[in-house]
Amino acid sequence: MIGHLVTSGTFSLDGGTWDVDNNVWLVGDDREVLVIDAAHDADAIAAAVGDRRLTAIVSTHAHDDHIDAAAELADRTGAPILLHPDDQVLWRMTYPDRDPDGALAHGDELTVAGTTLRVLHTPGHAPGAVCLHAPDLRTVFTGDTLFNGGPGATGRSYSDFGMIIDSIRDRLLTLPPETEVRTGHGDSTTIGDEAPHLQDWIARGH
Repeated sequence: MIGHLVTSGTFSLDGGTWDVDNNVWLVGDDREVLVIDAAHDADAIAAAVGDRRLTAIVSTHAHDDHIDAAAELADRTGAPILLHPDDQVLWRMTYPDRDPDGALAHGDELTVAGTTLRVLHTPGHAPGAVCLHAPDLRTVFTGDTLFNGGPGATGRSYSDFGMIIDSIRDRLLTLPPETEVRTGHGDSTTIGDEAPHLQDWIARGH
C-alpha cells in the first residue's frame, strides 16, 4: 500500500546549493496511486508508478528539491499537482510560468485506493508546508516538518522556528503514538518516539 523510493539531486535557496537525497512516497494499490513529493527524477518516479493511474502529485511544500520533477511527471501522466497556496512564493522560484493545478487546505481529505489522507497545514519549515495523515495506515507523511530527531530546518527564508514548534505540538504530536512518521529525508520514526523530546528541541532552538 505504501511505496518508497529515494531520489538524489540538489536543494537551492538563499544563494546556496546542497546535495540532497529525498524520500518519494507512493500510496495506492495495483490500480491507482498518489505520489507525495515528486523529487529530482521523473523517470524513476514514473517507473515506480508503472501502469497505475496517478491520481495526484501532492507537494508537502515547494522547496525546489521536493517539486523539481513535479511538472514533468504531471505532463507525462496528466495528474494534478497539489500545493498549499501559502507556498506560492517558493513555487515561483522553480516554476515562474506555471501554477500548481490545485490548492491544499487544512482538513482536506484526499482518497486513493480506498485510503484517506487528511491534510494538516503545518507551517514553519515553509509557509505552506503540509503533512498527510493516513489513519488507516497508521502513518503520517511529514515532508520536512518533523524528522527522526526533531523539527525541519528553519534557518532560511520563509521559515520560522516558533511556528514549526506550534505545528508539531498542535497537529502532529496529538496523533496516536504508534503513528509512523515517514519523512522527506532520512529514516522514519514514530510520534511516540519523538514526542518526549519537544522541550529539548525548544531549548536548543532548532
